[in-house]
Formats: sequence, C-alpha cells, structure tokens
Amino acid sequence: MAFRQWLPLIGLTVSVFIFNMSEFMPVGLLTSIADDFGTSESQTGLIISFYAWAVAICSLPLMLLLRKVDYRPMLLTAVLTFTVFQFLSGISTSYWMLMASRIGVALAHSVFWSIAAPLAVSVVEFRYHRFALSVMAVGTSVAMILGLPLGRVIGLAMGWRMSFFTIAAVSVLTLLLLTAVFPQIRNPGTFTVKRMPDIYRNRVLVGVYVMIVVFVTGHFTCYSYIEPFLLEAAGLSEGSVTVALTVFGIAGIAGSIIFTKFYDRSRYHIVPAVLLFSGLSMLMFGLALDNAVLLMALCALWGMCYTLFCVISQNETLRAAPFDAAPVAMSLQSGIFNAGIASGSIVGGIVIDMRSVNDIGFVASVFALAAFLFTYLWLIRRIRENAESGRENSL
Repeated sequence: MAFRQWLPLIGLTVSVFIFNMSEFMPVGLLTSIADDFGTSESQTGLIISFYAWAVAICSLPLMLLLRKVDYRPMLLTAVLTFTVFQFLSGISTSYWMLMASRIGVALAHSVFWSIAAPLAVSVVEFRYHRFALSVMAVGTSVAMILGLPLGRVIGLAMGWRMSFFTIAAVSVLTLLLLTAVFPQIRNPGTFTVKRMPDIYRNRVLVGVYVMIVVFVTGHFTCYSYIEPFLLEAAGLSEGSVTVALTVFGIAGIAGSIIFTKFYDRSRYHIVPAVLLFSGLSMLMFGLALDNAVLLMALCALWGMCYTLFCVISQNETLRAAPFDAAPVAMSLQSGIFNAGIASGSIVGGIVIDMRSVNDIGFVASVFALAAFLFTYLWLIRRIRENAESGRENSL
C-alpha cells in the first residue's frame, strides 16, 4: 500500500485508539471515581451509561444534520471537540460536572464513529478495504492493551483525573497529525431524510442492528463491571486485574488477524461462532472464580471474540447499506451499539444491586447466546441471500 494511503489510515487508527481509550477508561477507574465523589459503584457506572445513551440518541440526528459537510472538516471538528471535553473531564470537581463533560465527549464520538469506517475504506485502494477495517480494529485492540490498563495505572498512581488529561494531550497530537496528512474527501450529500424508510426496510441491515444491540447489551453487562468482578468476586490483586485487562486487549489483535485472513472464506461460520464463544466465555466466568489461570484464558478468548465482533459488525453494515447511505447507516450502527453499552451497564448495575457482582457473567451470557441463536437461525440466511443475489456492496 502506498505511503500516501498509510498516513491518513494511521491518523484514523490513532483516533480510534484515543476514542476507545476514552470511552472505556472509566471501566478501569470506577472504584477510584466512586471513592472520590462518594458515590456507589453502580451509580458511578451511570457515567458509562449516560455517555452511551448520548451517542445512541445523537448519532443519527447529527449525521443527518451534517450529511452535506465534507469529511475532512467534519473529522477535524470531531477530534477538536473531543479534545476540549476530555480536558474538562479532567478538571471536573463534581460527579455531575464529570457527567456533563463525558456527554460532550459523546457528541464528538457520535460524529467520529459515523464516518470512521467509511473514511478508512475511502483513503485506500479497493483491494485494501478489508485490510483498512482490520487496521482500525487494531486501534481498538491497542486501546484495550495499552490504553485501558495504562489509564488505570496512571489513575491509581496519580489520580483518575490525570488519566483524562493524558488522553487530552494525545488527542492534541492526533489533531495535528490529521490536519497535516488527511486528504480532502468530498461528501456526495445525496442521501436525504426521505430515504430513511429504505434503511428500515433493509432486512439484512435491520438484522445486523438487532444482533448488535442484543450482543452488546450482554457484553457490557459483564465488561462494565469487570474491575469489581475480578477484585471482589475472583479475589485478584490490583496488578492481576490490570494484567487481565491487558490480556483481553492483546487477544483482540488475534481477532483482527483472523478477520483479515479468514473472514471472506468462512464468513457464514465466523459470525455465529464469535457470538457463541463470547457467550460461553462470560458464562464460564462465574464458574472459574477460584482459578486465576482459567480466568485469564477466558479473558483472552472473550477479547479476541469482541474485537472480531466489532470489525464484523462494521463490515456487515457497510456491505448491506446503500453506498451513499454508508455514514447514515454507520451512525445508526454506532447509536445502536452504544444503546447496547448503556443497556448493558444498567443491567449489570441492577444485577449487582439485587444479586451480586458474582452473577454478571451468567446474566450477560443469556444475551450473547440469544444473539447467537438469532444470527445462526435467521440472519446468516438473509446475509447469504443478499450476497448471492448481488445486492450487497463489495469490501
């Protein structure tokens, strides 16, 4: 791939890294934030929920509002907005100020994730489209490998606010990189609000959205509270929890490699397999509380499957959506994904309050296995029919 294509792709990948690190960093700092503001862990978890609901609610309206704006200024504005509110998160002096700042970050997130995947395939040649999506997935994995654990280490050593300041500093550098290397990409602006019913009548696209919301709800029922689960239920040390989160992220790189090498030839098998093994991983958490080695192995399997799911869901959305509707379809995908995050963190909080943190894996697995059954019994058949009839986009 030409160097001129690598530069903007690297800029996007770094952006993916900081957006993912910012979104999930509170997962590793829940206890510290709760102690600082005198709130419970379940109440502090609402920071994750409200962030996700803001993305879920605002993604589509913002994308429709910006549908005629060219992609370069849209991208740069999103990263700039992210930087400002990231800094405000770091200087928050109250729970509600932090909540408001996180919602500001969520608005930038709404725009960025609506255009990230379409831009990734726009800056490279056609034969590298699948590779570009895989590279973006590496940005997510590295955020899990380095970002989330590093944010947790910084938070434990210097206070959770410094974790947010660190992201703000990296985002300034990212903005400078994108300003220097990202090309002008014209937004065709041909998609109109009147065509929204076409999106909702697309059975494959709607099926992908159903799969996403059900699975992501299950995933974040468990993942939102993985820190207190590993500390309290499994009895791991602070250092071991950081190692577990790092293992989760490292395994994600394996997931992105599997996507690049094997997805096209085994597409109809990989999609349901990812959902099945994710569900089984979360189910096994509650049965492996006394076995640290098994917990680490489950984190690895779960992390690999999660990264695979993220890139698969983007891939299938882009394949099923009309070409000029890709940003709008991705805004819906991002919104629905974050609705699942919000629902999952709420469900996890309810499980903790009414039962115990020990039970979050059992409850989470129910959603993941339901997504597997829906995908295996209905969605894969529709995706296959769409592909065989030539109605999907090539990636």
